[in-house]
Amino acid sequence: MLEAVRNRARSYFTDASPAHDWHHVQRVEALAETIVDRHAESVDERIVRLAVFLHDIGRSKEDRGEIDDHATWGARESGRILHDFDEAPNAVERVQHCIRAHRYSNDIEPATLEAKLVSDADNLDALGAVGIARVFAHGGEIGTPIHGSSRSTTGDDAGTCATQYDHFYEKILDLPERMYTDVGRELAADRAAFVREYLERFDEEVTGDA
Repeated sequence: MLEAVRNRARSYFTDASPAHDWHHVQRVEALAETIVDRHAESVDERIVRLAVFLHDIGRSKEDRGEIDDHATWGARESGRILHDFDEAPNAVERVQHCIRAHRYSNDIEPATLEAKLVSDADNLDALGAVGIARVFAHGGEIGTPIHGSSRSTTGDDAGTCATQYDHFYEKILDLPERMYTDVGRELAADRAAFVREYLERFDEEVTGDA
């Protein structure tokens, strides 16, 4: 049944953007497995895997402007998919909660360990070397400039993400504070350190110092 859901979920990514494609789902799955393996408490891995497969099935629709919130739409659609595979109602509800709570901007607090783990795995993929690549891939797709020579990441301009560079300071580097598991926090700290090192080098190159 897991493989069948995986295959159904993958069909929603045929025209996905590089920043939120099926490779993203595969990386989140690998990160979730790492957290599960290293987590001290018992985790329902099946719920986690189902939620990971399905968490971004609405992302392409949101990117095209067809829906406002891919997490809310994805939770509803996931309910229909899991119903097709005769999944138990309680399990469906638990997966749907994971999907609703995974989105950074929804401000829905994960209420279960499984939802916390899915959130951590998803956010970890926005950090580190892969996270850097995703920021620039997404920014290029929507047409935002890489950086602005006169723009500051503090003060009156902060909070608007006018450039791809700004996005690191206005969202990405805040992600370690949003981790719910000890394993997630450990991995996030390491990945965030890499991002900061990259940005230091980026600043030097922009000013011609390196």
